[in-house]
Amino acid sequence: MADVSFRLFASAREVAGTGVAEMSGTTVGEVLDAAVAAYGDHFGELLATCNVWRNGDPAERSDEVADGDEVAVLPPVSGG
Repeated sequence: MADVSFRLFASAREVAGTGVAEMSGTTVGEVLDAAVAAYGDHFGELLATCNVWRNGDPAERSDEVADGDEVAVLPPVSGG
C-alpha cells in the first residue's frame, strides 16, 4: 500500500469538506475507492464526472501509485 496525497478542487473539495488528505492504495482506483468510503456516496456520484490526475498527468483507475504520489480530482469547469 502506498500513501499518497489526495487533492480535491472546486465542488469535489466542497463535497468532501477538505482540499487535501492522505489516502492509501496500490492503484489510482483503490485511492478513489478509499475516498468514496471516507466522503460518501454523493462524493462518488460527483467523482463520476471528474478528471483524475496522478502526479500532473491524466490517470486511469488501473495506474499504480507509489508513496509520495499525488492524486488530484478536478471537477468539470463551467464558466460564462
